[in-house]
Amino acid sequence: MPGSLHVHVMDGTHLNVRVVSDQGATLSLIGELTDLEPTVESGGVLESNPALLRNMWAHAKTWYTARATSTVDALSVADPDEQKAAIKFIERARKMAQKRADDYGKTAQWIADVADDVSLLDVEHGWCSSCFTQSEHRKSNRPVGQLPVYVCQACGSPTLPCVALGCDNLAVRDRGAIRIPQFCAEHRHDIPGFEKADGPFGDLHDYEDFLRYEEPDLDKASKITIGAALAVGVAVPLTFLAAPAIGGAIGSLGLFGGLSGAAASAHGLALLGGGSLAAGGLGMAGGTAAVTAVGAAVGGALGASVSNAYVREDKSFRIELLRPGNGGVPVVVANGFLTDGEGEKWGGWRKIVSDRYPDSPVYRVRWGSKELRDFGVLSAGIASKAGGAFAAQAAAAVATKIGGRLVGGLIGPALIATDLAKNPWHVAKSRADKTGVIVGDLLARTNAESYVLIGHSLGARVMVVAAETLGTKPGGPRIQSAHLLGAAIGAESNWDGLTAAVDEVVYGYHSRNDAVLKYVYKTAQFGETAAGLTGFTPASSKLQNVDVTDQVATHSDYLGAVRLV
Repeated sequence: MPGSLHVHVMDGTHLNVRVVSDQGATLSLIGELTDLEPTVESGGVLESNPALLRNMWAHAKTWYTARATSTVDALSVADPDEQKAAIKFIERARKMAQKRADDYGKTAQWIADVADDVSLLDVEHGWCSSCFTQSEHRKSNRPVGQLPVYVCQACGSPTLPCVALGCDNLAVRDRGAIRIPQFCAEHRHDIPGFEKADGPFGDLHDYEDFLRYEEPDLDKASKITIGAALAVGVAVPLTFLAAPAIGGAIGSLGLFGGLSGAAASAHGLALLGGGSLAAGGLGMAGGTAAVTAVGAAVGGALGASVSNAYVREDKSFRIELLRPGNGGVPVVVANGFLTDGEGEKWGGWRKIVSDRYPDSPVYRVRWGSKELRDFGVLSAGIASKAGGAFAAQAAAAVATKIGGRLVGGLIGPALIATDLAKNPWHVAKSRADKTGVIVGDLLARTNAESYVLIGHSLGARVMVVAAETLGTKPGGPRIQSAHLLGAAIGAESNWDGLTAAVDEVVYGYHSRNDAVLKYVYKTAQFGETAAGLTGFTPASSKLQNVDVTDQVATHSDYLGAVRLV
């Protein structure tokens, strides 16, 4: 019989979601819309499948959001143009929520159908391309004539043995017919290699060897052989089949709520969409929250998968050893826009770093060349005009404020990422956050005991995210101190995740003369004040603000005018 999946609103925002597999197994979950983990109301064999529970609950939340989002809320906007933009945004939000609900629902139904009856005898053992663990995969007892499928006993994802000759790993099994060979994450180049992805690599400049692939990209070769016309319809990985490890890491960072454990797992999967990170996709249209889902998995196989995906995306990313040092704590620097200094090896850091850390090895993170260039060109001529043309460009996205209030953590970040995909500021900011996660993951794999992080502008934002990411790894390297110059990040937040990752002090250098942060940043961020303009709030003994207004006249003056504390 055909399976089914239904959601009911029991009282206000109290939800009940029930799935019936095509062989009659059932699972019913209940909970409030705000609950990160649902409660199993009734179940059986299906309730032990983590991927099913997470996808069912994500389906219920997005299903509710699609029906609860109303254009009536836009009537509170007085300006006619802004009201029109808000209505358009809300309509898109509703459509996106429904699409996500449909995708989560299809994945949940697919998992239920294959997981309701698995063999205890027909078993494969190997690395899972969804959760990146060595696990047992049991064959689903499907009706005669249907294509085979296995179920990972660690994460609950449908899998299939990799077709590469001599490979014992398991590939992610898509829904429906298989029209091209299924390869594991190693042979798809979603990950450098299962075994090395979960381990260290030594010094920071050894990261390139770590990201070097162990196996050939057979998936790419198979698509070329089959032909582009056929590959177009089948090349996309299973988009919403997310292993619990992905969501389980998202809440660790202070920037995104400070969750942990099972609650973070459910919340993370509720946010993910549009491309499983485990399958090398970008998720949430490349939105920051999905990228930062590496969280507690930093230094592990999932972190390697995310880092691998984004290093491939940002061709300018690299980490250069500027100076080997003489026994000091390694220093890592990152530039932002207007001071990127692409043609200069040190990027302006030589004096300011050498004066404070003369014996330290120094590394420079190169990142987001295109994004920094695009925004740098735009911002250079508008700061003196209180936002000028950029203000008009940002105004086109005014509805995102309303959207964030309406749909909150369910689909708001995804919509914002999509809505502002062509806005140079938001593209550069998103790239900074992605880079911070990559840097944090790579630092976590090194043999150094501690680091000093230094960044300017969006480079300072990179270092905040890197510190918080690294801080989620128990027993990993520590941050001795951090110096954040003209930080292009909101001044007011819960900075516990940042200060907890640092042993000594985070210094925030700020100047009230900084026109870029005063006008451009504030306009782009809908009135938010940058930490690089007024300092971090709240300050503490481990987060100290350094007022350099008398020394810094413009956003690009920091590296030549400031002495590090």
